[in-house]
Amino acid sequence: MAGGPGTPGLAAAVSNAGGLGFLAAGYLSAERFADDIAATRSATTGPIGVNLFVPRHSVATRSALDEYRDRLMPLAQRYGVELGMPKFDDDGWDEKLDVVASAAPEFASFTFGCPSPEVLARLRKAGVSTAVTVTSRAEADIALTAGADVLVAQGPDAGGHRGTFAPNRRPDEEALDELLAEIAGSGETPVVAAGGLGDSAAVRHALRCGAVAAQVGTALLLSDEAGTKPVHRAALTDDRFTETVVTCAFSGRYARGLANELTTRFDPVAPLGYPDVNQLTGPLRAAAVAAGEPQHTNLWAGTQWRKISGGPAADIVAALAGFH
Repeated sequence: MAGGPGTPGLAAAVSNAGGLGFLAAGYLSAERFADDIAATRSATTGPIGVNLFVPRHSVATRSALDEYRDRLMPLAQRYGVELGMPKFDDDGWDEKLDVVASAAPEFASFTFGCPSPEVLARLRKAGVSTAVTVTSRAEADIALTAGADVLVAQGPDAGGHRGTFAPNRRPDEEALDELLAEIAGSGETPVVAAGGLGDSAAVRHALRCGAVAAQVGTALLLSDEAGTKPVHRAALTDDRFTETVVTCAFSGRYARGLANELTTRFDPVAPLGYPDVNQLTGPLRAAAVAAGEPQHTNLWAGTQWRKISGGPAADIVAALAGFH
């Protein structure tokens, strides 16, 4: 839940409710990331986890980025902003690994790829269990070979970015049930289910399919403790938004969110290339958020977004667990 929704308060509230609260390291400086871990530690005695983006080289060409810039320019001018300039960015990978090794949260999960065996071994030596997000059996095999302690099986209904390793192809649409059947129970490595788990019935079904736990994101977007932006919160309960789409128009990586004017107009022409496209559209998305305009910013949400509700995170966790 990088980019705002994930907060120390939310992670602590989930852990205090009996879950495992996670902090997103994505888009933060290493210093801010360390501060967030410390803030979470001070607010809970329960275990906590962190999530990091595995850096990948962009697959976008300069000509494709220039063409996309030209297409977006009129919209940027409407908001009075300059589009961003893409540049190489590994999101502070090495520095954030140092933070994880030093702060030693109970778990560290990874998405967009699998860290090297050396990275996973280093964290394990520091007392940190590791989890890798996978979207196929082939990716699961890579993560197991590298030494991941846990696999997070992410189905196609998940909100936000898909964890697909290959940045240059559309993610598999294999249903979560099928993915769990392929990778859960085939060994001793625990498998966590993720994607489209909007209520306790979905959680129970995932557990019956072999998962040891359920991972949720969309379900917590309206919680009191989430840092979800006001325009995003409003859109999640706005009847004018009727479906989700998987798009690369905002970031250059496929991600699921509410369909809006920007996805309709620009997804057919948007190039793949993360983080280049993410950097390019950043000022435009920020301006739309500041203007309270949901049609031109990313509104990440899974397919079951209609089932979510607000209130304390503890109540949402309890409801997902079937306690009320």
